[in-house]
Amino acid sequence: MSEPLLSVTVITFNEEQNIRDCLASVAWADEIVVVDACSNDQTPLICREFTDRVIQRPWPGHVAQKQYALEQARGAWILCLDADERLSLEAAAEVKTIIHNPNAANGYTFPRQSFYLGRWIRHGGWYPDRKLRLVRRGCGRWTGQDPHDKLVVNGTTGHCSGVLYHYVYRDIAQQLATVDSFSRITAVQWHREGRRFQLLPLLVHPVLKFFETYIWKLGFLDGMPGFIISVISSYYVFLKYAKLWELSKLRGSAARTVP
Repeated sequence: MSEPLLSVTVITFNEEQNIRDCLASVAWADEIVVVDACSNDQTPLICREFTDRVIQRPWPGHVAQKQYALEQARGAWILCLDADERLSLEAAAEVKTIIHNPNAANGYTFPRQSFYLGRWIRHGGWYPDRKLRLVRRGCGRWTGQDPHDKLVVNGTTGHCSGVLYHYVYRDIAQQLATVDSFSRITAVQWHREGRRFQLLPLLVHPVLKFFETYIWKLGFLDGMPGFIISVISSYYVFLKYAKLWELSKLRGSAARTVP
């Protein structure tokens, strides 16, 4: 059997509300590889409606899981999607053209547009939010620091105009849960690296973040959702420093209580 021309990779964990629409948008691909972190909902069953390459693997972190998925793909080209993303018809047409072009670049970015709180968000740094998603096999790798993963490419990069649709959070509660999780991961990483808590960043950086997203990047043009996003973005920055302080305090308390 000849090698597939295009593989799609997706990592999942309890994504039954998103994964069907995600995979349906790329059902035409030659191969779909799903790496599932042992979901306890219907995610694996839904994935098997689209592919027999559903790999169960305990969660090692965002970067490691996405890199593992990338390495399982057999296609000459690999399209990496998140479970809450959909490939638009325009983007799909561009991908089909690129993978048949012998003079194509080694990787391609797509503008990503997020739907949240009943509307498409177009400001506040949320759009165009370009993401590298399509790479030649052997030319891309996942890097970054959990939870903020980043796909990088060796060689030339092109830019598509077709949109990736991103259904980012179901509601404010889910966004707050994500902020709580991501801020913990970041604070733990900072703590392990020996980063010391300082009061000034805790006081200043959240304010600067709100100004950046709501004023400088025009988040106010997205109405109430734009305001909510800016406030929660500021809160996320605050939590990272607050949790670093908490970890530092706990380490100091543990040292004092050792007999």
